Amino acid sequence: MTKRISLTQYLIEQQRGEAQIPAQLRLLIEVVARACKRIAINVNKGALGDVLGTAGSENVQGEVQKKLDVIANEVLIEANEWGGHLAGMASEEMDDMHAVPHRYPQGEYLLLFDPLDGSSNIDVNVSIGTIFSVLKHQDGAEVTNESFLQPGTAQVAAGYCVYGPQTTLVLTVGRGVVMFTLDREQGSWVMTEDNVRIPEDTKEFAINMSNMRHWAPPVKRYIDECLAGKEGPRGKDFNMRWIASMVADVHRILTRGGIFMYPWDKREPNKPGKLRLMYEANPMGFLVEQAGGAATNGLQRIMELQPTQLHERVAVVLGSKNEVERVTAYHREAQ
Repeated sequence: MTKRISLTQYLIEQQRGEAQIPAQLRLLIEVVARACKRIAINVNKGALGDVLGTAGSENVQGEVQKKLDVIANEVLIEANEWGGHLAGMASEEMDDMHAVPHRYPQGEYLLLFDPLDGSSNIDVNVSIGTIFSVLKHQDGAEVTNESFLQPGTAQVAAGYCVYGPQTTLVLTVGRGVVMFTLDREQGSWVMTEDNVRIPEDTKEFAINMSNMRHWAPPVKRYIDECLAGKEGPRGKDFNMRWIASMVADVHRILTRGGIFMYPWDKREPNKPGKLRLMYEANPMGFLVEQAGGAATNGLQRIMELQPTQLHERVAVVLGSKNEVERVTAYHREAQ
């Protein structure tokens, strides 16, 4: 029987090997992974743990927070602030960044996270997840909101944990994408897939079709072509999948290919999109690119966008490379 590799062993090998990731980054990733195990326990308990329903509060985007949103946010902060690896954290659920208290050692990294992505699915027992991104902090500088405003190309690590039938951690440190599954009996993360690759072509798309009437012409053009099937210009039938949990939709794409789209639409014309650049699009863009896919906002590579605010929104088109390039070309033609 082939010996399974643990997350710790994988990270130590990355530290010693060509990647030569710093020890602080290795320890930071391990702490995030432990926090995800705690969140998974809360998710698994569901109604038995009194974690379903709303928390009676709103986040900075004006969205009603679920109890698990608040719990997951607190778990990630408590797990990470004392270890000496971080200078600060930023979360989709907090108005401003969270500086590491002065009573703890200050590290050289910044952690950004969406503590519980897809929270509309919590109460109906559908897969949800945690997304995270790691940036370097400027040595000796005070940590402010502006410290986090770095393009996605500056990320040194990114990943997500999907809480589904299995609890799976997906990670990149810039040397490809690996997947780990939580062994619940042993309490350890075990590598179950190495060198994840997204097929360049696909017959599957993920988009919220109920918004079709609000889409820009390039998006409608692409989806109309997919829906036309074998008789249409694409010459093949497409399937549609939509889970309304970015983690679950992207996990499917990393597993078997596809394209995920959350485009700009006319309902809020002054907003470039709905998803958050720093907490969702950049880390997912990093993972998808490391797996051979592509990620754009319809016109530009997502990871090259320069953030201007902590909770900036962005349109997202990511997944199988050839399909993303087609959608991006349609947007450029329409300019």
